[in-house]
Amino acid sequence: MYERIAHILASDPERAAQGTAIGQSREGRSIQGFRFGSGPFRVSLVGGSHADEPVGPQMLRHLVACLDSLPANDPLVAGYEWWIIPHVNPDGEERNRSWAGDPSDAYDVGAYLEHVVRELPGDDIEFGYPRDYADTEARPENRAAWKWWRTAPGPFDLHASLHGMGFAAGPWHLVEGAWRDRRGLLVERCSAAAHSLGYVLHDVERGGEKGFERIERGFCTRPDSRRMREHFEAQGDRETAGLFRPSSMEAIRSLGGDPLTLVSEMPLFLTPGVGDELGPPDPVLEAWRAQVMEWRGRLTAGADSGTISNEAAAMGMTAMPIRDQMELQWRLITAGIEQVEGERGC
Repeated sequence: MYERIAHILASDPERAAQGTAIGQSREGRSIQGFRFGSGPFRVSLVGGSHADEPVGPQMLRHLVACLDSLPANDPLVAGYEWWIIPHVNPDGEERNRSWAGDPSDAYDVGAYLEHVVRELPGDDIEFGYPRDYADTEARPENRAAWKWWRTAPGPFDLHASLHGMGFAAGPWHLVEGAWRDRRGLLVERCSAAAHSLGYVLHDVERGGEKGFERIERGFCTRPDSRRMREHFEAQGDRETAGLFRPSSMEAIRSLGGDPLTLVSEMPLFLTPGVGDELGPPDPVLEAWRAQVMEWRGRLTAGADSGTISNEAAAMGMTAMPIRDQMELQWRLITAGIEQVEGERGC
């Protein structure tokens, strides 16, 4: 499946069929869901959960266009059933259009730092799914996706939420904790793909904070809402703790079965040296964080974003090509499918 990436990225999202309007955003924008395939393996994919992470939606729009063009006997549609929400957060996409609207091959760090918008806890769509069937206070975007997923004729086998990071040493992969000891093929495939494109894997030790438990370089367990709440409660911030609802991963697993849930974390900008001295603290990571904060402060005070971009390049920061990010997101999806199929003897 991984070798289909060239076909996927060559597919034109503008030529794809219209999906199903599964709901509307707070501001009345349509949320589109797409279903393809008739196979026994059910896959859920969602992008855009965080407003400032545009590559996942871009990848899924290409994938939708590709799947829409395939004949019914193609293995991608004959063997799988795809449930895809390319962008679950259209309002957030609109707010970030000034820097993320139509890049040629990579993003500009100065424009990103000057204009990026991200939701705070309580408005965070990834951790905003209904707590139960009676939870009508969740965002309409979350309620729409949750209602649509519940129309599936059975449990999902795989769910991937395509995310990104502003800054990191390289690709980072978050894995369902229940599959932590069943990850071997996934790790092998994703690591090989990243290394073949010339990337080191991101690495950080967070000591289990919010559910982030390091597995090995480039791989960590995914967070969950319970651990998020516990983190803020331990800090005495019960108000913030109370804002966290289930994630898309938790919502999918609540529908039954034992789905492998995954989160892609592809950096927009590469910060060399992070993870070489793991820590904590990681001195290189802390230095880059301080530098980014300094740039943000100067931009707020009126500095030119082009000057910031030039400084970042001089310090060794580079933008990760969008095509590479999408390719590695597809590698994560296909590696997850391979892992589940191998586990079940498919």
